[in-house]
Amino acid sequence: MNKKSLMAIPLLSLLCATAEAQSLKLNDLEYFEQTGVNVLVYSNLYKGIFCDEKEAGIEIVQRGERIATGGGVRLMNTPEQWDIYAEMKSRQVVGNGIEVKLAYADYDLAHTITVTPKDKGVSIVVSLDKPLPKELVGKAGFNLEFFPASFFGKTYLIDGQSEILPRHPAGDTYMRPVNEKIPQFYGLTTFDDRGRNEFIVPKPMSTGHTLVLAPEDDNLRVLIKSDTEINLFDGRNLSQNGTFVVRSFLPADKSGKVLEWYLEPYSDPKWIRKPNIGFSQIGYTPAQKKVSVVELDKNDQVAATAKIWRYEADGSRTLALEPKVKEWGKFNHRYNYAQIDFSDVKEPGSYCIEYKGVITNAFPINKTVYDGKWHTTMDVWLPVQMDHMEVNEAYRIWHGRSNMDDALQAPTNYEQHDGYKQGSETFTKYKPWEHIPGLSVGAWYDAGDFDIQAGTVVGMTSDLAQLWEMCRPERDETFIDQKTQFVDIHRPDGVPDVIQQIEHGALNIIAQVENIGLVAQGIVQVNMHQYHHVGDGVTQTDGKVYNSDLKMFEVKGDYSGTRDDRVAFTGNFTPMGTMSSVAALAAAARTLKPYKPETAEHCLRTALYLWDKYSSEENFQNSNRRGGWGGFGTMGGDPRTNAAVELWRTTGEKKYKDFFMPKLLETLKPMEMNPNQRSWAYMMEGASKNGKYINLSMALSLYEYMDKDFQKKVRDALPVYLETLDYVHNNPYQVPISGRGWGGNEMVVFNALNYYRVWRLFPDKIDPERILNGLNYLYGCHPISNVSFVMAVGVNTKKVSYGNNRADYTFIPGGIAPGLMMFAPDLLEHKDDYPFLWGENECCTRQVPSYVMLSIACEQVAKAMNK
Repeated sequence: MNKKSLMAIPLLSLLCATAEAQSLKLNDLEYFEQTGVNVLVYSNLYKGIFCDEKEAGIEIVQRGERIATGGGVRLMNTPEQWDIYAEMKSRQVVGNGIEVKLAYADYDLAHTITVTPKDKGVSIVVSLDKPLPKELVGKAGFNLEFFPASFFGKTYLIDGQSEILPRHPAGDTYMRPVNEKIPQFYGLTTFDDRGRNEFIVPKPMSTGHTLVLAPEDDNLRVLIKSDTEINLFDGRNLSQNGTFVVRSFLPADKSGKVLEWYLEPYSDPKWIRKPNIGFSQIGYTPAQKKVSVVELDKNDQVAATAKIWRYEADGSRTLALEPKVKEWGKFNHRYNYAQIDFSDVKEPGSYCIEYKGVITNAFPINKTVYDGKWHTTMDVWLPVQMDHMEVNEAYRIWHGRSNMDDALQAPTNYEQHDGYKQGSETFTKYKPWEHIPGLSVGAWYDAGDFDIQAGTVVGMTSDLAQLWEMCRPERDETFIDQKTQFVDIHRPDGVPDVIQQIEHGALNIIAQVENIGLVAQGIVQVNMHQYHHVGDGVTQTDGKVYNSDLKMFEVKGDYSGTRDDRVAFTGNFTPMGTMSSVAALAAAARTLKPYKPETAEHCLRTALYLWDKYSSEENFQNSNRRGGWGGFGTMGGDPRTNAAVELWRTTGEKKYKDFFMPKLLETLKPMEMNPNQRSWAYMMEGASKNGKYINLSMALSLYEYMDKDFQKKVRDALPVYLETLDYVHNNPYQVPISGRGWGGNEMVVFNALNYYRVWRLFPDKIDPERILNGLNYLYGCHPISNVSFVMAVGVNTKKVSYGNNRADYTFIPGGIAPGLMMFAPDLLEHKDDYPFLWGENECCTRQVPSYVMLSIACEQVAKAMNK
């Protein structure tokens, strides 16, 4: 280090000490805390199946935002999602610090990370039980990863020299032979090296001993100092979901204490988080309740009143109401909450909310605010997810006819990424890696990836059929031609879009049954470098059928020697598992008949074939796995029940009703919950206070088709059912908030829909506000921010989502984000500047029908309220 750099160090310390000094202290939740700063030490762990989710290790939360993650010993400069990580052996509080013992068992690398308060930050010490194995020298190092989007447009200081944190990666790399690479999980390779047996190694952007990130920004400024050289890498050279990685290599031939960092996030004892004013970004109807939920720093005081302003035509504001603010209390430990009830504001117009000087964006009040908010989802988002189709929108091609080389038979005893496994049998006539013909039709991408999951194609078909029958949305804004496999968005073609989407799902189910014999667990990407593919789905494969007689990359006509075709996992077959396909096809046959009679007949014929072949009691007794079923069914029990219901409704044959009625009547009886069931019930609908649970979903869907005796039993069961639904509302937002591993918006929608099923039959039994609360939450009345979780719906909507265009930091309009994540012990998070956190940002296909149904339900409720 030169003299100039040495002279810079005290200046840097002063730079990071502009506020009054204070110390990080270990709190009762076992993380380090001071005003506006938290340092978490392995409060959250890597989960395994998806490997490194950017949600574990040592993490920094600064002014309410998680800006750093993944602190720990890693074996790559910039770890990708599928690179291995150490297993935590123990974590304990030692004195005023935290000690974590970890190990890489395959490399005999046991180590300890100790974090203790020091000055205004923390000391991070890495200790080794014994010196590094030779194969890890120059590879093992201590890393801390910073989310790039948080730092776009910021600078950094490295030993006093100012540099820019780049918006797009432009760092240097070099190549090394693949035998030097640390193997990834499951023997995967994320790099398509074109047979060259090499891999990419990023070089550091900068090196030094004192690093200050974002010295100009109090929200982000972090100081890191070490006697060991610090390297700053850009992980996005390897993967778009990479991070800025701060890294120090562990020394060779040393044991005991081998590395120490001093980490100092910026803290100001006077800082108080700005209130988050939650409200619906689509606005409100005059007659409904209007309750804004304000999320407050725990050091903030609740104001006595708020202000509701009305915008006039000349741009001026008129005070419409000065409502009292009601303190609600603490939720999830971290923040306090208050509620602003401005239900008395009923005059149509544009309004905003002011609380303690914070003014929201404008929002409307009028009778039609709920009308058509599902259109973008059905018009744009769902068509973009259609597989095996070219999808056009005006001047834009969203994607070409993807995966036209579907599909190969997965071999036996085979396992790959995303949890897919093939057992000792295939249950098909095809040999391993043999092409299965006839599958390049119908289905949807599952979500941000390009696979076909059984639960998605079957469940979506069922759910879309129920959407049609309950709500009958006759909207026609999409041209869909199955013959030429072409979709044109915003182009009516004379057939309701929901009907055409039902057909799209049914065609794939039929194709799988006829060509495989069953619906595969998944038809998925075989190579990891395809699985993490972003961009146009047509570029994921070469579109040519794999032929093992050809060399890699060799092409002859419609065949290729490149094994990039998706593979069908068929080893999960059981008779029970076919019943969800029966239900989906029977429902599709009923809804398609007036519009697509040939397809409808084909659906019913296939459904009856599966029922007759697999529904016998003998088959089910020999089945080794309980199979669930798609749609808003009874969520447990005998899957033949739902299949028989749909066959009865389609054919009218008494034998199907005779089969399902005894089982359906059982669902009307409250059940006692054991602890495991209680947890499941809470996630799905909630468990009642007295430990009883009841699910009336199917009974309510059949209510209008049943006799008076059955209807009376349903009415008698309603009180316990409503208590079940209400039990989850123990928070200021009055919806079921969840999100461990995956955001909880689906549960919010599910809960609100259950209220709607009751309201449409018994409008006097429930408060219809329960239904509207579900959408209000999705549209912005939620914790952390007030953005709408539905892309492009509302005034202030999410900017990014996890879809096939996530690398562009953008979104597909109409997608529904999963929502908030709940990190241990008390952190709620939803990042809207980093699209690669799928648990918060990945819009899933399966949520479309339920969201559309809830949106239409709210249209109906609003009309009834505002008569």
